[in-house]
Amino acid sequence: MSAQYDPAAGPEKARRLYVYNGGFLARGRVRRIVELAGYDVSIGLPDPDGLVGVWGNSPTAHRGEAVASRRDASVVRVEDAFLRSVLPGRTGSPPLGLLIDHKGVHFDPSTPSDLEELLANDPLDDTAILNSARGAMARMQEAHLSKYTGFDPEASVPDPGYVLVIDQTQGDASVTASGADRNRFLEMLFVAQDEHPGARILIKSHPETVQGFREGYFGPDDCTDRVLLHTDAVSPWTLMEGAVAVYTVSSGLGFEAIIAGHKPRVFGQPFYAGWGLTQDEFPVQRRQRSLTRAQLFAGAMILYPTWYDPHRDALCDLPTVIEVLAAETRAWRADHRGWVASGMRLWKRKPLQQVFGRFKPMRFEEDPARARMLGRPWMVWAGKADVGHEDAVRVEDGFLRSRGLGAELIPPLSLVTDDLGIYYDPARPSRLEHLIRSRRTLRPDQTLRVERLIRSLTEAGLSKYNLSGDAPDVPSGRRGLVVGQVEDDASIRLGAGDICTNRALLEAARAARPDDVLIYKPHPDVEAGLRDGAFDASDLADVVADGTDIVALLSQVNELWTMTSLSGFEALLRGVHVVTTGAPFYAGWGLTEDLGNVPPRRREDVPLAGLVHATLIDYPRYFDPVTGTACPVEVVVERLRQGDVPRPGFANRTLSKIQGLLASRAHWWR
Repeated sequence: MSAQYDPAAGPEKARRLYVYNGGFLARGRVRRIVELAGYDVSIGLPDPDGLVGVWGNSPTAHRGEAVASRRDASVVRVEDAFLRSVLPGRTGSPPLGLLIDHKGVHFDPSTPSDLEELLANDPLDDTAILNSARGAMARMQEAHLSKYTGFDPEASVPDPGYVLVIDQTQGDASVTASGADRNRFLEMLFVAQDEHPGARILIKSHPETVQGFREGYFGPDDCTDRVLLHTDAVSPWTLMEGAVAVYTVSSGLGFEAIIAGHKPRVFGQPFYAGWGLTQDEFPVQRRQRSLTRAQLFAGAMILYPTWYDPHRDALCDLPTVIEVLAAETRAWRADHRGWVASGMRLWKRKPLQQVFGRFKPMRFEEDPARARMLGRPWMVWAGKADVGHEDAVRVEDGFLRSRGLGAELIPPLSLVTDDLGIYYDPARPSRLEHLIRSRRTLRPDQTLRVERLIRSLTEAGLSKYNLSGDAPDVPSGRRGLVVGQVEDDASIRLGAGDICTNRALLEAARAARPDDVLIYKPHPDVEAGLRDGAFDASDLADVVADGTDIVALLSQVNELWTMTSLSGFEALLRGVHVVTTGAPFYAGWGLTEDLGNVPPRRREDVPLAGLVHATLIDYPRYFDPVTGTACPVEVVVERLRQGDVPRPGFANRTLSKIQGLLASRAHWWR
């Protein structure tokens, strides 16, 4: 939680903060975070003991410093937090957090900052905070998050065994504050070579240098047969993994090197030096305390910054901002090169463009040969995949889709992309299957997140479509719910097996449970007359639950029978026993009673939390209809709870009605 703000309490009274920098005055992200942190941004002259805000040690800081000196006011220094954005601020990307410091600035060792005071004097022994720190460190490495995240984590790096030397931009405030210059960087490079004779030296260029914004201290002239200048945008965590040693002056990557388990050699005086976790060439004598990595991280990343959640327009804690950045980063990494798409119905193209075309507009092309010629990543709607689409990424609706049916042309809030197969086709492994297997064990922070997610979903009564409809009166006894599906749906054709009709499923349930009270729930698309699968179930079922929300039924039954329906997964979330007759994605992991032919490769135990993490957190991509950006699953849950979701426009409503009238000729448009 931020040291400046407790979201539960709110600021007691805004303190006036006088500023003389346009970045504070503009109605942008920086000003918004400052205001939420309890400051009233103003222009004018402060009273004695008032506050003057300046941006770190920037070229404009002298204006505020001069006013503060003349008016006997205090200076508040503001800087970007250590997790900032996908791309550098010079590209226009707004920050996700700020460092608001009343004593100094974290990178300037000439004066103790709030951060240094915190690291020196705070007990840093709160078990919950330290556990959160450990989880956040692991999550940052898992998602390849850094201050700027606009790189490909799969990009190759040199073979392990190199010495990593970190470059910075010329005139960087942290370099100047450490008294360093070009000669200091050359000294660092010399020492790295001297201390590691024969080893390869890898100089990592700064992202702003690579993008042409500012020059670095190293260039091609510094390269030799041993020294390589590495300018590719790669994951710092991958770089750290292959390094035998790390050298830095004051780069934030030095802090990340500590998180990754290194003890970097430091030639400046950054905030992370002097706590027993670095080898310091120029020690800060007043820093004498020894900290663990978790304590340093807790102070610098949890207690010190003011973090901001753009989806809720509110201050937040570090785990929240990590997931915000992870969602946006995942979208940028997948989409920034642009997509070419095939098999997309016309009404879907606008919502797909909103999700996948934010960084570069999508192109739609039906001919596989021409699609490949465009040289972009290629996607195809999974149900339309055919011969010639083998190398295309499959796309489908996610598991928390909307309020209303896809057949009613309501845009989705989540989509899944699968580079291996698709989750409902058991004939070959899907990306979801790999993710489920990888989640056989979870970290404590991951388990806690899943538990909270399940609680939010079940308390709000959320499901894939979130339809209305009360449950009918059901006779007492042991109750079983039999869930109908769309009989020509791809999941039935590919994964149902021998029992592939709704009547056959209900007959199997009645034969196996002759004394149970069986409730048959038709699929909503079938009830609406939009898809195939209708039949008279009254001779087999005790109750036919027409027009009923599936969630309203799950609280009343002991067991659920399904071929491949997602309702089986939703039942597992609510502790209902599930019997499958096909091979849905959640079968085969020891959580369901499987009567169908589940692939042998799946037959291993995975805990429910692992299944949920893979299915609802790892696999889908979520879209926030309010901000128009990628978001974590928790934001979509809130939007669904609040009803703040997209609805079909007039054209979609009209087209949906026409489709209903022509349901028997659905092959014309499907």
